[in-house]
Amino acid sequence: MINEDIKGEELIALIKAYAKCWLAHDGCWFLSVEEDLGTEDAIKYDREAWRKFAPIEARRIMEARGINAGGGLPALAEALRFRMYNWLNDQDVQLSENTLTFEMKGCRVQEARRRKGLPDFPCKTVGAVEFGEFSRAVDERIKTECIKCPPDDLAEDEFCAWRFTINGTE
Repeated sequence: MINEDIKGEELIALIKAYAKCWLAHDGCWFLSVEEDLGTEDAIKYDREAWRKFAPIEARRIMEARGINAGGGLPALAEALRFRMYNWLNDQDVQLSENTLTFEMKGCRVQEARRRKGLPDFPCKTVGAVEFGEFSRAVDERIKTECIKCPPDDLAEDEFCAWRFTINGTE
């Protein structure tokens, strides 16, 4: 049953609540695997889950937003605006003619770990798969490059950043 009477701020609040539930499930899943198999294997399985999920997320966003596949970096910029993470984290997207730069300005996962005195979650290898698969689902010509991401040495107010290009142009 779809509640089509929900609109405006109430709808936004629900979307944010759903996004938090999604992230909590992702965290619970990871911690369960980590507890059973260890961090290295949990990261391995997390990468494989993102390899499958990221293109599904991209295609569903594209369908919902009327974004055509093969639309290049402008299509990627639009699709990134509607990822589940965008409802939870402060993000910045800069688009030029040949490059799209995505920077996570706030990350709920890393901020929670930092508040608890834990080291950053080393998400670079997972992010490479996640952002690479997402961007290729939008346009198979897009190449993904990590600018910075844990376990890189980051300042307290830094998180991850990624660069996207087409055909290696910069």
